[in-house]
Amino acid sequence: MTRQRSTETAPLRAGRAGAYLTLALLLIVAWVLWSGMFKPLLLGLGALSCVLVGYLAARMGYFDSRMFALRISHRLFGYWAWLFTEIVKSSLDVMRVVLARQLEVHTRVVEIDASDLDDVEQALLGNSITLTPGTLTLDITDGKLLVHALTPEGATGIEAGDMKRRVLALRGD
Repeated sequence: MTRQRSTETAPLRAGRAGAYLTLALLLIVAWVLWSGMFKPLLLGLGALSCVLVGYLAARMGYFDSRMFALRISHRLFGYWAWLFTEIVKSSLDVMRVVLARQLEVHTRVVEIDASDLDDVEQALLGNSITLTPGTLTLDITDGKLLVHALTPEGATGIEAGDMKRRVLALRGD
């Protein structure tokens, strides 16, 4: 019985190994932060389960597609910081609307063209919009995001496209 040689190149294998290690590291950090348990047995079982999840992801071909590549860079941390400030500002805006003596809500539904974004970037944009209080991504179809906004200002902010530009900047092409 002869073995077939793998047609993959060394850099591709190295990239998958790096993605696997990054995923395992992120899972381990999340496990430690969320569990709050620092007993050796629990830490060992947590690390083992994270490595197992990484192994299963590799077996399912998760790292074979560039679409699912883990793109962790300094730009992502900057995006998260910017998104956090937007969440705080939107929370204050929603609080102002809710606590107003006369509740005047003028909701709008807007459509955003995100056809220039790939599937992962569209999902990131939709989730970022939904995380921001006062806005909700209702649907993503054929590169179009349907977004509900609690206030006209929120709709205008989404239509301005700042969040989309920031998601595009994460590419780093």
